[in-house]
Amino acid sequence: MNAPYNIHRRSMLAFGAASLFGGQVFAQRAPAGSLTQGRLVVVFLRGAYDGLSALVPYTDQDYYAIRPSIAVAAPDGTRETALKLDDRFALHPALGALMPLWQEGSLGVIASAGLPVPNRSHFDAQYLMEIGLQEKSNAPMGWLNKLAASSTGSALGVGEANPAILSGQTVVKLIPRGDAAARTGVLANAKQRSALMDLYAGNDAVSQAFRQGASSRMQTSQELMNERNMRTANANAEMVGMAQASPSQQRRMLDKDGTPQTTAAQQAQMQAASNGAADPVGLALDAQHLATLMRNDPQLRLGFLSAGGWDTHANQGNATGQLANNLGNLARGLAQLRSEFDRPGDLIIVMSEFGRTAAENGTKGTDHGFGNALWLIGNRVMGGKVHGQWTGLARGNLNENRDLPAHHDYRAVLAQALRSTFKLPDSQLQTLLPGSTWDQRLDGLFRQI
Repeated sequence: MNAPYNIHRRSMLAFGAASLFGGQVFAQRAPAGSLTQGRLVVVFLRGAYDGLSALVPYTDQDYYAIRPSIAVAAPDGTRETALKLDDRFALHPALGALMPLWQEGSLGVIASAGLPVPNRSHFDAQYLMEIGLQEKSNAPMGWLNKLAASSTGSALGVGEANPAILSGQTVVKLIPRGDAAARTGVLANAKQRSALMDLYAGNDAVSQAFRQGASSRMQTSQELMNERNMRTANANAEMVGMAQASPSQQRRMLDKDGTPQTTAAQQAQMQAASNGAADPVGLALDAQHLATLMRNDPQLRLGFLSAGGWDTHANQGNATGQLANNLGNLARGLAQLRSEFDRPGDLIIVMSEFGRTAAENGTKGTDHGFGNALWLIGNRVMGGKVHGQWTGLARGNLNENRDLPAHHDYRAVLAQALRSTFKLPDSQLQTLLPGSTWDQRLDGLFRQI
């Protein structure tokens, strides 16, 4: 493992190159993977999506009693009712694009998973889930970065500038979201490119890092442009950043439970909870870019995407509305991912920092909760089934009489996924997810191949 000094220096070189290319570039690649099976893509829904609307417990009468305005109607075959999955659960109608995956047995759900201890701060909960620990660390490394360091393969992130899940000592590749991923910044101008290459023509470490970064950026741009020319896809606009440019302290002020009084404050709170992730409207295009680059480079075995806009404190809607629109875009993005990641060892994990309150609030939305539905897509998933413990929504069965419990530590789900996808031994799982334990109740999550 590299010394901290070299890590820091390498990061600074990458940052310098990124400022010239118009996007963040990490030119150096993780060591070549020694394993031959499996690719993993993690999709993080920032802002805490409402799993009780996505996975509807339609036979639970408490669901309709405590959600009089926002509950999704039980399935009856009409357009604005849930889509029946089994005798307990149904799918939100906006997620209809995922129904074929359920029917073919490649989509499975853990109904009630989450952090081992409740944490209703978006930023803290996201951070903990991304580093795989139960509490904060002074020297954090994202668990996906640690996985890349374990010779599983190189990692690629699309969209966010510096997600915690990819932070650490192993260099990863990051590209912007949407159309910006195919741009090369000043390198597009032949004269400027030639001048820069002449300037950094030496054999010193800075020059070598610059040339590697420039080559990586040009190659990425060319690959994505080639793919775009082969497809007929709608352009997806990049989400405009937060309306109020907020430093960390200001964002923390917005990271609170409950509904703000004004529409502007509600929008600012939503954007803060998204923590840098874009609206899911562009997820399908980002999924396409991720798939193109991972297909072209067999060493890219780990991928990361995110989508924000899930902090629905007010006017959440039911079968239609704000949340339904987001779920529809999510479904299209996941369907795109599945069409690209359909090899026997491929796996897609969809997770969020926590769920929402079981009951709706006074502004026809939901507040910060605890347990949530976690989704798995892949050929090895024991799909067409809702997994894990479920105790219903009666008040006495809720966490603090308000939230869906997290019956399963999300790290136990990850352990099952990593064991199935990469055949990791217990010792390596403990390195990636310190303090977690194997949950035998989830042993049926994956097919034994």
